[in-house]
Amino acid sequence: MVDRPSLSKGEMEIARLLWDVGPATVRQAFEAQPEGREMDFTTVQTYLRRLEKKGYASSKLDGRLRVYSARARARTVIRETVDDLVLRLFGGEKLPLVRHLIEDTDIGADELAELRKLIAKLEKERS
Repeated sequence: MVDRPSLSKGEMEIARLLWDVGPATVRQAFEAQPEGREMDFTTVQTYLRRLEKKGYASSKLDGRLRVYSARARARTVIRETVDDLVLRLFGGEKLPLVRHLIEDTDIGADELAELRKLIAKLEKERS
């Protein structure tokens, strides 16, 4: 596991754009923002620079334009972020997080069925 600084909420939003859109200039990332969550151009630019400085993105010049690419995979960043959350909020215990997600959120029947399948699969693999 790479030891990188964690991402702020805004940095995570811009990292998601890079994962979804692929390599992008500041303008492309700015224009790819979802409706209802528009950051101004300079904020997007700042977050892209921070992502690069923290090791989550890289950039290269294409003519006069700087093109940013995700350097860390989404799955890796999610795992690192959740592991950090579990450690900080629950002292490393995973069950309180799972319990919270099941009891205190609006989990649907389809999600419960999928969870049961996952548990059955894990039990089968471990026996």
